[in-house]
Order: sequence, then structure tokens, then C-alpha cells
Amino acid sequence: MGGKYRITGNKYPRMRRPRRHGRLAFLAVASLAVLGVIGWGTLQLIDVFTGGEKASAAGAKTHCATGAAAKSAPAPASTARALPKPDRITVNVLNATPRGGLAKQTADELRKRGFRIGQVGNAPKEFDKKIKGAGLLLGPASALDTSLPVLGTQLPDAEHRTDTRKGTDLDLVIGTGFKQLAPQPAAEKALTALTAPAQTPATPEKKGC
Repeated sequence: MGGKYRITGNKYPRMRRPRRHGRLAFLAVASLAVLGVIGWGTLQLIDVFTGGEKASAAGAKTHCATGAAAKSAPAPASTARALPKPDRITVNVLNATPRGGLAKQTADELRKRGFRIGQVGNAPKEFDKKIKGAGLLLGPASALDTSLPVLGTQLPDAEHRTDTRKGTDLDLVIGTGFKQLAPQPAAEKALTALTAPAQTPATPEKKGC
């Protein structure tokens, strides 16, 4: 080669391609970013398909544990009402009607049913022919929720009333509407229901655990 570009000597210039370090670095960084995004997305998908099931299972276990604890908890104890038995109650039977013999007949029937009988006779003037219903059950204030309800099982339609008497005896004042005492089976059933303990309704058991 001659002229201006003539080569002299025994060395020749090397013709090298321009270096591409910048492009290679960019490609490497981009590849790493893509791999990172793919990996993160894969983890999210795994969490969606497995994490939700784990949470549901954990919630179900908690619910079952709560239900089991509630089921194993002891039920509240129920107590029967402390009411006196008929043989602990003394009844005065007083007739406030024009019909004769009612006081004795009623007293005899109450005696057969276990009650103690006190005075039997006509009602005092304050009650004589003034009780329009089946009868009046009269006793001290302490008997309102004890012995009066027990006697009331024998004459359900009678009025209950208290006064200032000092004793524990009760008065059964027969009214003009009186026909007879309650039939003994019905009276015994009412007395059983009166003294029975209150029952708490059981909570229905839930299935699925």
C-alpha cells in the first residue's frame, strides 16, 4: 500500500471491534430483574393456593376448639324451689257461703291429701257472703311465695292475699263460686310442676368439626 497510508516496517496495526461492555451490563441487569419478577410472582401464586387453605384450616380448628370448650363446660346447676310439703301446712277452712257443710267436707278432703287441718267453721263477718269467687287463700306475708302457692294447687281459682297475722297458719275461705277442690291427680301434677327445678334449654350442637 502506498501513498499516504503506506505501511513501513514489520508491524501492522490491529483492527479491533469496538467494545460492548455497556450493552452487556444492561442485559445482565435486565435479566436479573426479569428473574426477580418471575420468582416473586411464583411465590405469590404459591401463597394464594396454599396460604388461604392454611388460614381456613386454622379458622376451622379455632371454631372447633371453641365449640368443644363450650360443649365440655358444665351446665349451670338447677335448684328446686324450697317449698313446704302439705303435711307442714296448717289450714283453717272457713265457709263464707249460705250452704251448710262445705267447710267440713273441704277440710276432710284436704286432710286426705296430706294437709294439717286447724279451725273448721263459718267465716267471720268481714268475709261472710262477701267472697264472690271460688275462694280466698289468706296467710302471713312470708307465705306469699311458699305455703300459699302449695295450698293454691288444691283450689287454682282462689285469690291469694296476705295479712298481719303472727302465726304461719293459712285460711281457706270458701266463696259463693266454690264447686269443689281441684281433682287430686291435677292438684298433684300442679304441685310437682311447682316444686320442679327450672330447666335451661340445651344449645343445639353444631356439626362440621
